Amino acid sequence: MISRSIASQMERSSWIRQMFEIGIRLRRERGTGNVFDFSLGNPDVEPPAAVLEALLRVAASARPHSHGYMPNAGFPEVRASIARGLGARSGVPFCADDIIMTNGAAGALNTVLKSILDPGDEVIVLSPYFPEYRFYIENHGGRMVTVETDDRFQPDIARIAAAITGRTKALILNSPNNPTGAVYGAGILRELNGIIRDPVLVISDEPYRPLVFDGLQAPEIASIIERLVVTWSWSKAMAIPGERIGYLAIPPHLAEARPLRNACTFANRILGYINAPAIWQRVVAEVPDATVDVRQYQEKRDILCAALTGMGYDAPRPQGSYYVFPKTPIPDDVAFIRILQEEGILAVPGVGFGRSGYMRLSLTISRPDMDRSLAGFERAIRSCLVHT
Repeated sequence: MISRSIASQMERSSWIRQMFEIGIRLRRERGTGNVFDFSLGNPDVEPPAAVLEALLRVAASARPHSHGYMPNAGFPEVRASIARGLGARSGVPFCADDIIMTNGAAGALNTVLKSILDPGDEVIVLSPYFPEYRFYIENHGGRMVTVETDDRFQPDIARIAAAITGRTKALILNSPNNPTGAVYGAGILRELNGIIRDPVLVISDEPYRPLVFDGLQAPEIASIIERLVVTWSWSKAMAIPGERIGYLAIPPHLAEARPLRNACTFANRILGYINAPAIWQRVVAEVPDATVDVRQYQEKRDILCAALTGMGYDAPRPQGSYYVFPKTPIPDDVAFIRILQEEGILAVPGVGFGRSGYMRLSLTISRPDMDRSLAGFERAIRSCLVHT
């Protein structure tokens, strides 16, 4: 009854979701206070006050047809507002027609992949990578080609160039990166721009763009790479992942901009998304740059990385996102994740992101839970040292 493709994908399903299910079982067995969940990037903070205030204003407004269908690409005035902000940041003259409002970045990614892929076409993904990329690509008949990053998790231009073939249609960039927290530098992005040629399209997946630490400014990738589209979500910046609101931006200078816009608007409809949520389109148009206080994530990053390093872990501080990606003290990251589970700690093995020997820890855990988990991290690494 179940298709072979879905059955196969379920067998390779995301480690993140597997850990979520394990967490439910452990909480039932041990009690909620004895489980420390670093697995899922689900914000533990409320949206900024400006977002909630805008939501109340929009919900209380008396616009005719506030909850009805709108053009498939979204409300024109909302798209115009987004285009102005994106254009001011990037220097690219976006207009309303260049923006398609979507059900989060996942909706935007699936929309553009549906629009450009034929069966057997290849999409390059840089490892470590967000594991859902594989499924999004396979959803539309594509084949994911992984390319390793360098020892600082930056794009390796020579490896990327070697991976491009006559079937390559796209390259997905994710900076700040999930799971590593790496921010791709402007210099390496300029080198990447030098090797991208038609028909290859760079898809810049940017939901963590405002979440950077230590005063770092993430480069505006749309201002550097010419053959590029942007997928964006407010889920992380505003701490509203359940609201599923984002956009796809297609720069007007692309030679195929008009047919690509038309194809993506059509794909957005036939994939079943129809429209991004009407109320949330209005909200983000009012406060598009509202962002949670990044300092709380930076503080937890500093405390966690310092503590882990002091215990003997190799735990470099990420530049952005809200993840830490330390090495596991034994090569078998899955085995080490099971040792952590005995301590009530839920982490995601690096193999789930295409990089064995690492683990991803989410900084969305509450500060008290993080503090109480540290003894378990220390016992786990000590148990490994005893047996080596």
